[in-house]
Amino acid sequence: MNKKLIKKILLFLFLGILLATTLTSIYINFDKLPNSLDNRLRDYFFTIRGSIKDNGSVVIIDVDEASLAEVGQWPWSRPKVSELLEKLTQANTAIIAFDMVFAEPDKSSPHRVFKKYNINVPNPPNYDKILGETVSNTPTILGYVFEFNKDEYTNKKAPTIPAIFIEKNKHLGDDYLLKAQGTILNVPEIQDLAYSSGFFNNIPDESGIIRSVPLLISYNNLIYPSLALEIMRVITQTQRVIINYDEFGVESIKLNNITIPTDRYGRLLLNFRGGEKTFKYYSAKDVLNGKISKKELEGKIAIIGTSAAGLLDLRATPFDSVYPGVEVHANVIDNILEGDFLSKPSWVDGVNIWLIFLLSIVTVLFITFTPFWLNPIISLTLLGGTLFGLYQAMFKYGLILNIFFPVITIVLGTILVTLVDYFYEIKKEEAIKKKFASKVSKSVMDNLLKNIDSNEFQAMEKEVTIFFSDVRGFTNISEQMGNAKELIQYLNEYMEPMSNIITKYEGTIDKYIGDAIMAYWNAPANVVNHQDKAVQAALAQLRELETLNKKLSEANLPLIDIGIGINTGLAIVGEMGSIGRSDYTVIGDPINLGSRLESLCKYYNSRLNISNYTKEKLKDEYIFRFLDLVTVKGKKEPVEIWQVLEQGKPNKELKEELDCYQNAIDLYKNSKFSEALKLFRELEENENKTNKNIYNIYINRCEEYIKTPPENFNGVYKHKIKG
Repeated sequence: MNKKLIKKILLFLFLGILLATTLTSIYINFDKLPNSLDNRLRDYFFTIRGSIKDNGSVVIIDVDEASLAEVGQWPWSRPKVSELLEKLTQANTAIIAFDMVFAEPDKSSPHRVFKKYNINVPNPPNYDKILGETVSNTPTILGYVFEFNKDEYTNKKAPTIPAIFIEKNKHLGDDYLLKAQGTILNVPEIQDLAYSSGFFNNIPDESGIIRSVPLLISYNNLIYPSLALEIMRVITQTQRVIINYDEFGVESIKLNNITIPTDRYGRLLLNFRGGEKTFKYYSAKDVLNGKISKKELEGKIAIIGTSAAGLLDLRATPFDSVYPGVEVHANVIDNILEGDFLSKPSWVDGVNIWLIFLLSIVTVLFITFTPFWLNPIISLTLLGGTLFGLYQAMFKYGLILNIFFPVITIVLGTILVTLVDYFYEIKKEEAIKKKFASKVSKSVMDNLLKNIDSNEFQAMEKEVTIFFSDVRGFTNISEQMGNAKELIQYLNEYMEPMSNIITKYEGTIDKYIGDAIMAYWNAPANVVNHQDKAVQAALAQLRELETLNKKLSEANLPLIDIGIGINTGLAIVGEMGSIGRSDYTVIGDPINLGSRLESLCKYYNSRLNISNYTKEKLKDEYIFRFLDLVTVKGKKEPVEIWQVLEQGKPNKELKEELDCYQNAIDLYKNSKFSEALKLFRELEENENKTNKNIYNIYINRCEEYIKTPPENFNGVYKHKIKG
């Protein structure tokens, strides 16, 4: 192993350790945002796993919309609720639990009505007592709510729980359980007659999603169980509930022989069975009407709750954004019955940090010593393998490990190594790139580097827009310059802004031919509305030329005037040349015509000529002047030549001139040379005319055709010279 290789290995190992140390510091000290993202990723695991079958021991008695429609709005009268409890008891339901609280007296109770209206009836019925007696004579566990905000009106009473809660290994002063400030209990006539009760607070995390539920809450230095935990305590006949602590907080809760792992705050991380209504639901009205068979309810744990939207007991979970709160308690009970808990033991932080270091080093080394094109495959393989392992740990072993940090470790490791590798391994390519950029356009260079082994740059037929520009009278200008160095500097002052404009409008510069520029649009990459882009670039150059000439005038240097020709058509594009030397370029008749159009700028005293092939495909609005219908040297098919004056609409004066000119052209094309001659002379005599030369051209032609009328005149003029 040579020294360079050892040095490279040590360098990248250092980068891996640096990355791991940085991420570990974030994991330990700045966990709020990463935890939120981690929870989101874990939600996807639930989605991938899908629904699983529940134990079948828990059913939900649903005060649903149909029940409200039949029985009446909630709250129902206490006798009706008593009837529901009696029906469930007659079906031998093992446990009945309320995911609701009767916090206010029944205002429809006869004893209250008689008292309100001073009606003296001996021993009138008390509906609250009726329900309380039913609760005491049925296997019913009541629900209630803890309040966490201090308020002078907060109820300070606490429910009675027939059990002892023992905290093991708790250090003095440690408080990990949620602390309540008050309660919302059932009315005393009901609460005092119940065997037991449990709180049904479901507290979402910071993102508003329920992923865990508190099994215990501390109130007035006493500990109280949740509704689900109290149900399980009663079923297991546990009298002494053991709360095990370790140095990080609550570790587990023990009910006789059942150990329930929790987080440090005494919360159970829910292993959701699925989306809404994974558990068996029975409508409360069907129970009241005796439509549910005894067999379906016998020996079941029945939780009375609601899925009705109007009663506002809907939550968000990893499966659903609208999920009945009563089903959360069902999930807790089913988790305990099945024993397939999800847990975060205190040593999980150590495993997560170990994973960060392992994946940092593995990612860095794999990416460093594999070919560049394999980097995405290596990264995706590492990501896939890591995510599969984390998924298995979660659902096979019930172990919740951090997902976000392993994923971000692999991603950042790949990016870091790729960037460093760029400076170490791609310097040769950068050198080639710099040399290449000086010969062809940047877009061609970049595409060649990306597709150096592909056939994309072989010759193909493609519609392109061709651009030629040339400096007028450059020979005279070169004679005025002092020496070659000054001439080159002068020419570069012109070439640089012109080239930048072409690039800005997505054009590709093919070559510089002395003082001329050849460019094209729509190759190698497709350019939307390439005809407009070419014309707009040309107009921008003409405007830039005015600014440049001001600078040249101030420096007492010769002014520059240019002619531009633009044509559109199918050309052969691709990489052409010899094996040793090649270039990406365009060839074909459209290129030759573009060059002719530029040369004809001199003849027509125009600065920007385009063909009808380009004009027909323009999308934006421009100010045009028809120049001629000609056949140029080397072509038999006549071509319309149009002058582009500017983008947009002409002013009133220019429009009148162009309209008059077009009328004259129409007369000329229809062989009405005398009438056309009259209009052309009027235009030529106009002091504000925009192109004297074109009017003189047509005046001379009309005078010639009047003297010698042409046979079968079709308006076509044949140029015999190159231009």
